[in-house]
Amino acid sequence: MTDLTALKAANAKRWANARLTRAGSFSTVAKRLSAPNAKARYQAVAAKTGVPWPFIAVAHERECSQDWSGSLAQGDPWNRVSVHVPAGRGPFKSWEDAAIDALVNCAPRAARNKDWSIGGTLTMLEQYNGLGYAARRRPSPYIWSGTDQYVSGKYVRDGVYDPSTVDRQLGCAGLLMAMMALDSTIAFPGTTFPPTKSVEKQVPVSIERSAGPSIAHPSQGSIGAFIANIFASVFKRK
Repeated sequence: MTDLTALKAANAKRWANARLTRAGSFSTVAKRLSAPNAKARYQAVAAKTGVPWPFIAVAHERECSQDWSGSLAQGDPWNRVSVHVPAGRGPFKSWEDAAIDALVNCAPRAARNKDWSIGGTLTMLEQYNGLGYAARRRPSPYIWSGTDQYVSGKYVRDGVYDPSTVDRQLGCAGLLMAMMALDSTIAFPGTTFPPTKSVEKQVPVSIERSAGPSIAHPSQGSIGAFIANIFASVFKRK
């Protein structure tokens, strides 16, 4: 069984060290997730579940690319009975009703969570997707894709893990960072504003080295410098 306390600490440490590798993409999606009309819908669900609206927003993006016809639980159409895990949910009257059901009645039941620190938030999001990566001691792409905390490895289907596959979707951690850059009301207890710098390629800097001693420029105090001073004095008298 996964040690959730240890996972929270690991995710908090990764958050403190993370740098975005796809900053432009994160910014574009964050603007869409934070748009006033979208934020209002997320806040309406947050008011009824106690789950912070940014959590709902990034989960919605990961599950179905913010498709309002897709359920927050797994991306299936909310107006029909779901076929993917959690299966058998719905149909619902609205996206909001489906989202409330997902947060209240479906594992990991985020509405029961009391720890909304950054470590607790990221770990709840990871539980939302599954703890298979944590069991392998690998960072979850659901959380870390698009940052320097993730390189490769993905469950390509239920129970099938491919260590060489790279998740191309944007991860929740980077989305939260980009949203925080746009909306100052988004904050996590005990956490300062995250490092949102992208990873920049280091360009070697050429260093101009001073020339060593030579006949024309002998080192100070050397015999060469003494002889040069004599010559200078002789020619100066002429």
